[in-house]
Amino acid sequence: MIVLGIETSCDETAAAVVEDATPAVRIRSNLVRSQLSEHAAFGGVVPEIAARAHLDHLEPLLRRALDNAGTPLAEIDAVAAAAGPGLIGGLIVGTMMAKGIAWAAGKPFIAINHLEAHALSVRLIAPVNFPYLLLLVSGGHCQLLACLGVGRFTRLGTTLDDAAGEAFDKTAKLIGLDYPGGPAIERAANRGDTQRFVLPRPLLGRPGCDFSFSGLKTALRRITLEHAPLGPQDQADIAAAVEMAICDALCDRTSNAIAWFRGNCPQGTTLVAAGGVAANARLRQRLADLADAAGLDFLAPPPALCTDNAAMVAWAGIERHRLGLVDDLAAAPRPRWPLDAAAPRRLGAGVKA
Repeated sequence: MIVLGIETSCDETAAAVVEDATPAVRIRSNLVRSQLSEHAAFGGVVPEIAARAHLDHLEPLLRRALDNAGTPLAEIDAVAAAAGPGLIGGLIVGTMMAKGIAWAAGKPFIAINHLEAHALSVRLIAPVNFPYLLLLVSGGHCQLLACLGVGRFTRLGTTLDDAAGEAFDKTAKLIGLDYPGGPAIERAANRGDTQRFVLPRPLLGRPGCDFSFSGLKTALRRITLEHAPLGPQDQADIAAAVEMAICDALCDRTSNAIAWFRGNCPQGTTLVAAGGVAANARLRQRLADLADAAGLDFLAPPPALCTDNAAMVAWAGIERHRLGLVDDLAAAPRPRWPLDAAAPRRLGAGVKA
């Protein structure tokens, strides 16, 4: 089976062709057109600019993805597109393009939950069996989930306010580092002193699996005002302290989720990290150590498959197509689309692990 994938949920325009081959999955092409230059001046993503950039660049990117894959459209078995959650303008561009291609070529259309694409991306690189425990951590999302099967997720915890990736981005902007903040903070932290600045670890040691990062940002603003103007070493030390604090918070909540997972999914053997923040080397090592101590395997996709990409969308399309889960052309893009529809809408109402 060969699926064409499209990703336009935020500020990455991406197209990929993935083949469910034997004995291993083959990524025939995986192209990402970054919008960093369009958004860098604003220190964050501007939705209208993102949508216009998707509109300008998606069609030629799709042509290149098919050409690089050596795959004519007639050989594609289905077209999958991220249909939510995300910025509605970009989602409309991607899903309408995918529907048009599917209709013209007579192929099935599959609407993909962007979060499910991240959740299933580990199965693109390794034969990970369900159930597994997932830390999904990115610029807009921070969740702990029990992945029970395709389309079957139990949310154990989510953020009460900001996502970890947003905290990285806001910190970088606050202390004068480049956008996007995650990679900039990681580079600066490598030459910083983690002990110089004391930062809070929200919810550390408390029951449950929810996250909170707004208090961390407040403390950072106070520190930057006290030490302004910041020199290069100040920036590095703050970056190191922030990276350590976020890793501590993520690992503490994940430890609670592991306890729940071991008790409720005893057949599960794997902790998975996915999403853009999962590309952080310090976090990956901390999570690997945490999993090892709990007797679990740890897996994370390579960094290029952690950040937004279309290969994971195409793979999610393959997973869903196998089960007959295809969509009609009336499927609408959804700016909000929870993986666990039964999870309480009230934040902080997760499991009490």
